[in-house]
Amino acid sequence: MMNFSQLTPPDYAKYRHYFENQRYELCAYSLASIIAWSNNEYKPYGAEYEDAFIVAAEFTEEKQNRHLLLPISPERMFSPEELVDVARLAEHRQYWFVPQDYIDHFGQALVERYFTIKHHAAYDDYVYRAQDLAELKGNRYSKKRNLINQFRREYDGTERVSIEPIAADNAEACMVFLEEWCQERDCDADDQFDLACEKQAAINTLVHYDAFDLKGILLRIDGKVCAFGISAPLTADMATLQYEKALGSIKGLYQYFDNACARMLFNGYTYLNKESDMGIPGLTKAKKSYYPEKMVHSVRLILND
Repeated sequence: MMNFSQLTPPDYAKYRHYFENQRYELCAYSLASIIAWSNNEYKPYGAEYEDAFIVAAEFTEEKQNRHLLLPISPERMFSPEELVDVARLAEHRQYWFVPQDYIDHFGQALVERYFTIKHHAAYDDYVYRAQDLAELKGNRYSKKRNLINQFRREYDGTERVSIEPIAADNAEACMVFLEEWCQERDCDADDQFDLACEKQAAINTLVHYDAFDLKGILLRIDGKVCAFGISAPLTADMATLQYEKALGSIKGLYQYFDNACARMLFNGYTYLNKESDMGIPGLTKAKKSYYPEKMVHSVRLILND
């Protein structure tokens, strides 16, 4: 049995060394995200085991969703046989957010000797070349450039628009904006559970912003926050756009701000991970419209009886 303890923002500094240059390309392996997504239904727990860190997700109501992530080690990958041992010690029966690359590395036949594999399509991540989204070159981005130009004609160059780094002294203004953004999308409705959880995660992140290793910017129009974006490191050459929020009522704002995030938050990274679409059709359409370089497929591993 493992000695798990609930993960809170101060734990980020304690365990971050396990995640530096970790290998898995799904956004679920960002320590800042693991901790920030805590809410009334979901709580993250962690335990050190040998040369790795083990993350366990516990649920208040939907206990069938309790799961582990793959062991996070800067030294190695755990084999399927070792995953069985970890699961039994942790008293869990399933792993979520397992990249398809893990299955390909060890071979499906070996993995299926111990686990049932199920694709978790709603949590496939969209990955782009950061340079593509920073430059928006070529015909396929012409609609994006047109919308950006429309926004610029209306707002940019008139001193009405400003962009600044997120810090402790302006995080509250981001939270005020977040309420407006959420009302625009009705994300507190019961059928928008994932968006409501994301809202709470964003609040947790902003409240404890200085505890995490993050880069963020906000955009103001006439002094009012109308967009913010936050990135987090993931692998040696990839960072996630953990949050990107902009008012949909202002034409071209999202495209203008998305381009600013790509230019300002991903210096030194080849890839930009825009995370999953959570099975929400509008998000699916928006993410596909930026032409991902690749999809990182997410699967579940369920321990065989």
